[in-house]
Amino acid sequence: MDSYPVADKKSQTLMQLAHYFITVENYTPIVVKGAENELWLENLDAPYRIIRLNLNYIHNNEQLKFDLFKIKGIVKQVKRKTLSFHVDTLNILLNAGYNVDLNKEEDKQIESIIIDTEKGVENSEVINNMYPKLKSNLLSTDDDISFFINVTDGINRKTAKENMKYEKMFSNKKPTATYTLMGINILVYIICLLAAVAFNKDFYSVLALNGSLVKSGEIYRIITAAFLHQNLFHIFTNMYSLYIIGPQAEKFLGKTKYVIVYLISAITGSLLSCVINSGWSLGASGAIFGVMGILLYFGYHYRLYLKDALLSQIVPVIALNLAIGFMVPRIDMAAHVGGLVGGLFGAMALGAEESENKSDKINGTICLAILVVALCYLIFFR
Repeated sequence: MDSYPVADKKSQTLMQLAHYFITVENYTPIVVKGAENELWLENLDAPYRIIRLNLNYIHNNEQLKFDLFKIKGIVKQVKRKTLSFHVDTLNILLNAGYNVDLNKEEDKQIESIIIDTEKGVENSEVINNMYPKLKSNLLSTDDDISFFINVTDGINRKTAKENMKYEKMFSNKKPTATYTLMGINILVYIICLLAAVAFNKDFYSVLALNGSLVKSGEIYRIITAAFLHQNLFHIFTNMYSLYIIGPQAEKFLGKTKYVIVYLISAITGSLLSCVINSGWSLGASGAIFGVMGILLYFGYHYRLYLKDALLSQIVPVIALNLAIGFMVPRIDMAAHVGGLVGGLFGAMALGAEESENKSDKINGTICLAILVVALCYLIFFR
């Protein structure tokens, strides 16, 4: 027969809060070395990125000062790990003495609250005001065995659901959208080549990007230029780059959203090129830099799951490609930068297939809209 521990009131409260924050507020437990009788939770999308539940006894403000000093040290580690400049932390004290005065200890990034576990968390006005859904989602502690089973079962179910979500996002998928885009680019190159040889017809002058012609009304060039390539070496380097980085971005974003962001990047790259350059331009490199923008967004947003991939792989690849563009003449760097920014904002606006981050989607949509409107204004109304 299985046996279950009988928890005291303070431990029950900690488990109640842990269950709520993990299953409802989407926090994830994190391992903190040297932390005893306390639980640390993390959600990079929440107002409080870190929540710390502390069962250790805090007798007076001197102990509280030392406790806050310890929290600051751990938060610094979290900042380095997550590449974050600002990490708001909620410090929940479950075992504080009457001599503790929180009004004397002010910290801009750490907010401390005390919960009287004898009265019950459901009667704590402070935390219920902060989290209105808490009371209705709080597990009952009337039966110790049922309570313990419900806590572990709820957390295990949530963890399994999250693991399935990220497993689906990061699993290997056939990159059919990337191959389709490559096929379209190659087909257009062959058609242009055959038309020039067989019919002496120059598609480049009709479809390539030119700021003056776009401004005069030939707006279609903004997108058609992204599927043209000047020679075999040009299309080979671009398609090889897309072959290398495209499948990863497609896996994160999903096929439809990936194609949409690819086209958005092609457009923002062409628009910035029209603003800065006066000559002719063509090629898929703006859109390909947009694919790098997708990887940049996901590398940062899912940095806890991708570990050090952002700094060790994604950023160096982008920096190297930008550096090459600045050093090699006749490369349209405006299209590269415009595509990179468009891809970053586009990925933020659309989000992953499994993403529920509404604030990022809203911010990404606003930033993308501002970018496109500003570039169009500079081209057509300046």
